[in-house]
Amino acid sequence: MDPILRLVIIIVQSYLIGSIPNALIIGKRFFGVDVRKVGSGNMGSTNVFRTLGWKAGAIVQLLDIAKGLVAVLLVAYFFDTEMPFSNGTPFEDETIVGVIAGVSAVIGHMWSIFAGFKGGKGINTSLGLLIAVAPVEVAVGLGIFLALLFLSGYVSLGSIGAAIVIPSTMVFRYNVLGVSIEGYHTLVFFLIGLSVLVLYAHRTNMRRLLEGTESRFTNLALLRRKSDG
Repeated sequence: MDPILRLVIIIVQSYLIGSIPNALIIGKRFFGVDVRKVGSGNMGSTNVFRTLGWKAGAIVQLLDIAKGLVAVLLVAYFFDTEMPFSNGTPFEDETIVGVIAGVSAVIGHMWSIFAGFKGGKGINTSLGLLIAVAPVEVAVGLGIFLALLFLSGYVSLGSIGAAIVIPSTMVFRYNVLGVSIEGYHTLVFFLIGLSVLVLYAHRTNMRRLLEGTESRFTNLALLRRKSDG
């Protein structure tokens, strides 16, 4: 098979995997609810947690994470040793194609062809991809996410914080701590690009956070406004 055609197939395949609207499927199949018409209207696990309960939210979250992982893992079945372009990075060809597949899945999650090119914020599917390529950074980002969530009750704030911290952690480890990271000069730009994509998806959340109108899980927040009781 022509290398370019093979890469196109991998990208399309990964996009379609990412496009699977788990929140929409779970909501309609088991609750008779279109999650696009309740809560924030977002097709992510946070809206499912808030409107359909923690069990449904946890299932959607795991399935959305799996989309990023599966897209990367499937590359091994469709990719061979021939690249359609020159690989100027220190990574193996399969790793580069895996990253391309993972990003395609994130784009599919955010702009699903099965849901009118609308979707979630991309955090969970990005997490699935990042687990494979930057586990240390993901661990730090997860810690920041949980800290911000339990301090403020805002899932969006935790997600924004994690998106900023993950590439920052890699920069700090490599340039300040002197940790040897294979392919750093390629991987760090990929993480920054992915972070920008996630932040763009959260632009309306940022505005609501600044205006004080963002939805929050008040029962999780350790720091509460007086109006929250």
